[in-house]
Amino acid sequence: MLGTLVELRDPVPRLRSELKRRTGVDVGRDAAARGFGAEIGYYLEHHMEGRDRDSLEDLRDRCAERMEEALGVPGLARADVRAAMMKSLEFAPFPDVRPTLSTLKEQGLARVIASNWDWSLPQWVERAGLNGLVDGAASSAVAGAAKPAPDVFRLALRTVGVSAGEAVHVGDSLEGDVHGARAAGLRAILLRRHGEPPEGVESIRSLAELPSLL
Repeated sequence: MLGTLVELRDPVPRLRSELKRRTGVDVGRDAAARGFGAEIGYYLEHHMEGRDRDSLEDLRDRCAERMEEALGVPGLARADVRAAMMKSLEFAPFPDVRPTLSTLKEQGLARVIASNWDWSLPQWVERAGLNGLVDGAASSAVAGAAKPAPDVFRLALRTVGVSAGEAVHVGDSLEGDVHGARAAGLRAILLRRHGEPPEGVESIRSLAELPSLL
């Protein structure tokens, strides 16, 4: 989902503002950036551990712990750090996303998100305002393996009752999306918004090009 459908808006100013609102302490931009860098790094390494509600809560606690340590500001309560961390995350759809999904919906095509994400993927889809434009969301943590493993693609197919031969996967990662989808038996299209696409790979520069290829 990230990089294909949505982008993460800069969380650093939001974290700094939220911590100041909650604690009265301005940690400064450098500390906020350091804190988020540590949190994101830890999350990416451990996101597969957030496979259900309880395990995700534990993962978020650990992410907040890493953020608190990296902030290096004494006296901050971990509960405030965690709350500010979650409040600072905002994923915004790219401009071509809603129109394209709407067109695909009008064409009667099933649409499901397959992403390397934790159990909360459907919640973030809803928060991004996309839940009415897709038929489901399959996360790697729930599937049990991250892309390019085929598990999350297969879970996505089961979600909408479609066979691999009938499906097309679009993503921005050559390894995870293209190679992974092909290994699972799907037609793969690389979304390359910037730069030249690699040789031998079906690609598009905007999702707006997708409906005409289906």
